[in-house]
Amino acid sequence: MGRTKMKAFAILVASALALTLTACNNGQSASPGNSGSKGGDVASKEVTITFQNINPDPSTPSYKMIQQIVSQYEQNHSNVKIELDSLNTDQQKLKLKTQAAAKEVPDITIVNPAAQMKPFVDAGLLAPLNDVADKDGLKDTFQDGLLDYYSFDDKLYAFPDGNNIEVVFYNKELFTQAGIQKLPTTFDELITAVKALKAKGITPIAIGEKDSWTGSLLFMNILLRTNEGPNFLKDVLDGKKTFKDPAFVEAVDAFQELVQAGAFPDGATSIDYNAGGNIFKTGKAAMYIMGTWETGSIDASSVAGKVGVFQFPTVNGKGDVNEYVIAPGSAFAVSANSEHLQETKDFLHYFITEMPKIQFDLKNAIGSGQKMKGNLKEAGYSELAINLNELFKNVKGGDLAFDNTMNPAIAQAHLSSIQNLFVQKEDSAQVAKEHQSAFEANK
Repeated sequence: MGRTKMKAFAILVASALALTLTACNNGQSASPGNSGSKGGDVASKEVTITFQNINPDPSTPSYKMIQQIVSQYEQNHSNVKIELDSLNTDQQKLKLKTQAAAKEVPDITIVNPAAQMKPFVDAGLLAPLNDVADKDGLKDTFQDGLLDYYSFDDKLYAFPDGNNIEVVFYNKELFTQAGIQKLPTTFDELITAVKALKAKGITPIAIGEKDSWTGSLLFMNILLRTNEGPNFLKDVLDGKKTFKDPAFVEAVDAFQELVQAGAFPDGATSIDYNAGGNIFKTGKAAMYIMGTWETGSIDASSVAGKVGVFQFPTVNGKGDVNEYVIAPGSAFAVSANSEHLQETKDFLHYFITEMPKIQFDLKNAIGSGQKMKGNLKEAGYSELAINLNELFKNVKGGDLAFDNTMNPAIAQAHLSSIQNLFVQKEDSAQVAKEHQSAFEANK
């Protein structure tokens, strides 16, 4: 087991078993009045804090969580207005890129861990948040090691909203309609299921590939299997492998087999992430291969009670189903150039302190990055959520997403390449060659 795998394993086991709300202190200590802020009477200063986020869908628990915490804060801090800028994921990434170029990053924005956020850190656009993390022991509410993905040179730059694994959600009723009696445990069985669903006029797998990370995340599941374990990308970075490796070519072949079998909705590349997810949540698709952060949203949708979950299958007899694509969450960062830096930090401290309690109450705690305890069944969590919590207990490790591992230029070449496979079939060896060329040109 490699060191990356060991680290991820430790984090995920902690995630599964710690569902008690020890993380919360009900936000009693985070108001500007007792913030310990330096200089000025922040309690009397009129302030507007811009809060860019990726939760635009009012039907989701994450949207409701943000609205609730913001409302609570504004009620208790009449001088502070939180102005929400809620965008789809790719819209937010594009907007932030433009804002960063102009050095006009919002007071609070969303970044992704490791390689994706490093350019913002290197450009001096994000404020270190160690003081926020140290206050009232906030950093200790997170799973051990998780904040490392958001730290550079011992400085923490963001607080994650979760720590998830990618699984296959499936609609039990649609599987029955298609005559699928056994859950796929191999890639061949997954292809057979796709064809059975297609024959019944059912969209097999929901996806919104306009946000190109979605196809990449699915592809990484296949690569994790064909590589017979984690660390393919790390080995490329370390010069031990290239993208021309048979494991990568085999993964491209398998991915194209899914596309050619008609697994995805027509026009998938024109459907954004939220719309893609809603194809599944409205009962129009049979499977949704996505992170466990979607659990609460699925349970709040019209297919609640009809959804089960299984692990991504082995591919050509390779891989361990207890290894996953791991997704340390998107994270909340603060602009280094904020005109209201202390007030923004005070609000973020309150927000992160409140988040686990509100998420638990909204039945959206599966995949939380913060330590929680509690009885899911007694709290009224769904069978789906309880089953997912059991999967977390057996996680052996896995890989981060491609764009959390490679630098943005290489990642963009990869995202575009995978997105193109939804439109037209390509020679897999050529796809591998193009990946290698992009890597060598941008490493």
